[in-house]
Amino acid sequence: MNQSIAVCLRAPRYVLGEITMKHDEIEGFADFVDRALMVPDPELWGWGQVHRTALSIAELAVEAGRRTLDAAGVEPSEVDALVLCSTRFPAEIAAHGTLIASVLQGLGLGPVPVTGVTLNRCANLLVGLQTAAALVAGGRQRTVLVITADRVADESERLTEFALFSDGAAACLVTEPVAGAPESYEWVADASALDPATLGTVTEISADLARVANERLFAEAGVGVEAIDGLLHNNIYLPVVTIKEVQAGFRLSQLETSNIARVGHCFAADPLINLADRRSAGGVREGGLYLLASSVSGFRVCVLLRAGSAAPSIS
Repeated sequence: MNQSIAVCLRAPRYVLGEITMKHDEIEGFADFVDRALMVPDPELWGWGQVHRTALSIAELAVEAGRRTLDAAGVEPSEVDALVLCSTRFPAEIAAHGTLIASVLQGLGLGPVPVTGVTLNRCANLLVGLQTAAALVAGGRQRTVLVITADRVADESERLTEFALFSDGAAACLVTEPVAGAPESYEWVADASALDPATLGTVTEISADLARVANERLFAEAGVGVEAIDGLLHNNIYLPVVTIKEVQAGFRLSQLETSNIARVGHCFAADPLINLADRRSAGGVREGGLYLLASSVSGFRVCVLLRAGSAAPSIS
């Protein structure tokens, strides 16, 4: 992204489904493992727990957005635009307006422009962040709230060949730099790589696409892969993400895998969840480089951030 105005990401926050289940409490789990011919070893796969919700997509989005606004000390009246991401918006056109109105009203936002981002599956959030950053860099908006929210439509969808899915939402602000703003990250660069021929393979992610995206990103940023303090990736099965990211050129020490078992795969929210938790644990250093990345079949997108001044841990 060619920036005429500097951009930063602020106050990432998230909410997980209020009902926590162990992996083997998921309906049909044992039969799924047998059918998939998977070794029943939780430590191998990163099986731990998942989070289920009774809340709607709108309610999840409002809760995550409210947490971000509170953490940033930003009033709803200061938000200029909303980017709302989800893998599954309502099928009925009339329901689109209801969803938007529910989120705007729930957050106390005014009649701000709303952009919906979908079709990118579990990369929706990072595409939404790119969209917000372009609005700010181009001088169209100053303060954009970005929210991603998802929940499984049917409990059988929690079990896939590449991840155990959780319900939840994540949010952050994308703004011009604000002096002294806590939990602020400078937007350094972003990149993506697409292979239309493999978009429909569903379960396959490509280390080759990650390498292409890395080359573009690092060329723009003027750094190499060794400069990355932490890679915040999707929380898919441990051996899958480990193999693919190492093949893409990252070291094991750069990966952030602790949330695979604790959180599960929360659709597109994982990179932001993992960034927020890393900071909460004291693992973000001032000036450090942190790479948000998502891979789905046929597509890789990544956003490189530089951490600002250290802030108190998230409670």
